[in-house]
Amino acid sequence: MKSMINRFGGYLMVAATAALFTGCASTGVHNPSGVPVTEMRPDERGFVAGTGVESQDLVAVTDKMARGILSIPLVQQAQGTPRIVLDPVKNETRFPINKDIFLTRIRAQLNEKAAGKVLFLARDRMAALEKERDLKISGQVTSSADPHVVEFKGADFFLTGTLQGLTTRTSAGTSDYILYAFQLIDARTSDIIWESSAEIKKQGLEDAAYR
Repeated sequence: MKSMINRFGGYLMVAATAALFTGCASTGVHNPSGVPVTEMRPDERGFVAGTGVESQDLVAVTDKMARGILSIPLVQQAQGTPRIVLDPVKNETRFPINKDIFLTRIRAQLNEKAAGKVLFLARDRMAALEKERDLKISGQVTSSADPHVVEFKGADFFLTGTLQGLTTRTSAGTSDYILYAFQLIDARTSDIIWESSAEIKKQGLEDAAYR
């Protein structure tokens, strides 16, 4: 009987130890000590953070811009399907940001949620597309369509953006204000038919740009 009690007590201790380690792993975001990797959502702020641009900023900004573009009357009431070219984003902040990731995610969000209301032109693939077109016209590549009517559609709008920052440093820490501004420009008239912005301010002892 005593051996059974001891064995049962041992089981309880093993279970309690397993539960302890499981709890530590699931709360690794709050207590990263001893946790080599923690999987997180891209819109979640983790324990590795600073005053720079982070994934949750990217998600929030691009979600807002995609919703804004879909609400434009010229897009909603267009007779055909508007074609958009992505223009490079200007990064005027102090942070070494992969700026094109903003437009890439906006495009992905629109393609996923726009249900064909807008189309994007692959201008960054023009060299390959022109080569394919030339091959079709010369008859080296066959197609179910007439090779002589192969044409590239012109853009109706250009989507571009600018990232700007303002930094303040004191003995108490570093503060960064970042403005994300995006525009949809009429390719024919150069009119700005839509513009939206998002602003984020962060401050702390950690300076992400100079770690």
